[in-house]
Amino acid sequence: MSPTLPHAHGGSPLCGRLRVEPADFRVDEVLGFEPSGDGEHAFLEIEKTGANTEWVARQLARALELPPVAIGFCGLKDRHAVTRQAYTVHLGRRADPDWQALSIAGVHVLRATRHARKLKRGAHRGNRFVIRLRDIEGDRAQAQAVAAAITTQGVPNYFGEQRFGHGEDNLAMARRLFAGARLPRDQRGFALSAARSALFNAVLAQRVSECNWNRALDGEVWMLAGSHSVFGPEPLSVDLEQRLAACDIHPTGPLWGRGALRSSEAVHELEMGVAAQWSEFAQGLEQAGLEQQRRSLRLLVRDLQIDWQDTSCTLAFSLESGAFATVVLRELCRSADEV
Repeated sequence: MSPTLPHAHGGSPLCGRLRVEPADFRVDEVLGFEPSGDGEHAFLEIEKTGANTEWVARQLARALELPPVAIGFCGLKDRHAVTRQAYTVHLGRRADPDWQALSIAGVHVLRATRHARKLKRGAHRGNRFVIRLRDIEGDRAQAQAVAAAITTQGVPNYFGEQRFGHGEDNLAMARRLFAGARLPRDQRGFALSAARSALFNAVLAQRVSECNWNRALDGEVWMLAGSHSVFGPEPLSVDLEQRLAACDIHPTGPLWGRGALRSSEAVHELEMGVAAQWSEFAQGLEQAGLEQQRRSLRLLVRDLQIDWQDTSCTLAFSLESGAFATVVLRELCRSADEV
């Protein structure tokens, strides 16, 4: 996560060592549903350590002599972590193999049953994180105050550093793509996603710096909490202000593409101003054929807890799908490597 993105709650009160070992960063996928128990797909609950989600999917396909399209999963999970998530494997009428005999480095099948359909991206409700921070320095009382603010107000819903690749390589690919280079399909997808995310982050950073990322401006487009449904713009009212304060609705920012911005008035002016500063990306995304969409500017953080030890602490919290734990973490603690 770029240190230049403004913080919402006064800056990180703590400094510590992050991800010293994979077990310091644990992620449990929260599906929000149970497998059907029958069907043509094997439903696997997998624990993986130090392994990329897509790499595991490819290894499953290879081990079972299936095409990659036969493997389904809900979301990409951190590689440098211990994560639990579900996969589906389209076996058809084939008998289930001995899942415990599956030999994939860092992968252990915890449960196997059957399911009626392939898991699709974004089908899960969210994720539960447990993160250990080592060699902590800083103001613990202030950290508790920031945690209380996060609990009531949420955090800016930035895209995390993972979206941009190591050393922001994906943004470099986007610049090559927009300059006319031809990229393989997967690299093109990473490049477009990174460019779109960078432009969204720039709009959100502007609003955080102006202290209105979680407040209503004229011309706002709203997103219903817990969904991707949007409405507006419409004139500000007492009802909208009350729903905003209750975290029932959130302001949104643009996921850039072709077509007119949905926002109007002050929001439209701000977003167009930022897009002018990022014209290379805005024009490139339009020419690539992506359509305008919206993303919530505010991310709610559920069940945030801090467990303090002598020289370390453990953070635990839950996020909706599509959100990044790093944007919560950065409000509380910066890496000792950045100092």
